[in-house]
Amino acid sequence: LAPWVPVVGLEIHAQISSNSKLFSGSQVQFAAPPNSLVSFFDASLPGTLPVLNRRCVEAAVMTGLALNCSINKKSLFDRKHYFYADLPTGYQITQQRVPIAVNGSLSYSLCMDNKMSQMVTKTVRIKQIQLEQDSGKSLHDDARRQTLVDLNRAGVGLMEVVMEPDMCCGEEAAAAVRELQLILQTLGSSQAVMAEGQLRVDANVSVHHPGEPYGVRTEVKNINSIRFLAKAIDYEIQRQIEELENGGTILNETRAFDSRLGCTVPMRDKEGKQDYRFMPEPNLPPLILYDAKSLPANMNHEQVINIDWIRERLPDLPSVKREKLVEQYGILPEHSFTLLNEDGLADFFENVVEQTQMKPKKVIGWILKDLLSYLKQHSLSVKESPVSSLLLADLLNLLEKKVISSTAAKQVLAELWKGEGKTPLEIVKEQKLQLLQDQKELEQICQAVIDGQENE
Repeated sequence: LAPWVPVVGLEIHAQISSNSKLFSGSQVQFAAPPNSLVSFFDASLPGTLPVLNRRCVEAAVMTGLALNCSINKKSLFDRKHYFYADLPTGYQITQQRVPIAVNGSLSYSLCMDNKMSQMVTKTVRIKQIQLEQDSGKSLHDDARRQTLVDLNRAGVGLMEVVMEPDMCCGEEAAAAVRELQLILQTLGSSQAVMAEGQLRVDANVSVHHPGEPYGVRTEVKNINSIRFLAKAIDYEIQRQIEELENGGTILNETRAFDSRLGCTVPMRDKEGKQDYRFMPEPNLPPLILYDAKSLPANMNHEQVINIDWIRERLPDLPSVKREKLVEQYGILPEHSFTLLNEDGLADFFENVVEQTQMKPKKVIGWILKDLLSYLKQHSLSVKESPVSSLLLADLLNLLEKKVISSTAAKQVLAELWKGEGKTPLEIVKEQKLQLLQDQKELEQICQAVIDGQENE
């Protein structure tokens, strides 16, 4: 048989970085006391109406522009009906028919054969970006056989980014999601912290032989780790191949990834098409956006959203930042990826370069080999580093002036990791003083030995 061709598509839910929810004034806060951030609208009390959050719309437009999407000047809201205990209304307000952004693309890079020096750039198409509400959170208490519901998250604004099935393995999907995460964080449209549920991924996976139609797909839901995403997709691909080669069939079902067992497990089947009964949201008018050409002359700028105004204020995206790092400091392209992939590391590097006389090519070695290795070994973020950029710059200046050797510099760095508040120069002086004392003691011992031999 011809080799199998895996096909992977992603649906990514990013929580919008906003002080309040999508349609209510309730505050958005992670780990707040259960049910402490719930408005009457969030709880679906009769007579309450949605009021669209301007900040959420601006964040979606900004994200769409960054992902090369076409922004629809007119988009619509719909009701998607389904029953969950943590969705009080019994429906979700989303954008099924006409979303806010369509037809974009995301370029990402990945290593070939796990070699940073061999990187290839790929592109995945973005089908659409839509605004929608998040649901609440169900907390299952197995011991008491009951489920508790926390509605703090109900109604929080989400951007759903739907990617076309252009990827073929877990590594590609992980690289694409990581690049999207960096873009969202750069824009400020989402904090995209996966550990806090601010970025959740659903992966659609299928396999087929070349030249044949796509196979039956399964959906792996709610993956909240890039590492787990790669593992879940690769496991699911291999599971489907083995199932088909053994004469079995693939069910159109929803699965979950068990990180402890390293495998996907069935949740529910999707053989029978679920009827979501989509209908226009009657309480929200069409969302109208403008650009410089369509903006009426007498319109109050504070009451409308101008696409061109947002486009002009887009910050440098990660791809541009990498190019600038390579061009300005002469570092290798693969090093620029590492600097941006670690939160705060690029700023740390630039701060060190500004404060030291050492060439950036040498500085990058100390940043990646010594600083980053230590932080990963001790599970620390760059912001939690006991060695600040100023201390590291002072140390590298001593090394560059040949006050200390490279070996001595590593010894000083080891002392700096202790976080005792000493400067590199103070540590060097202490080490030299200790060295003199040790040398003096050695001379005294040698002299005593000589004197003893003479007495004999």
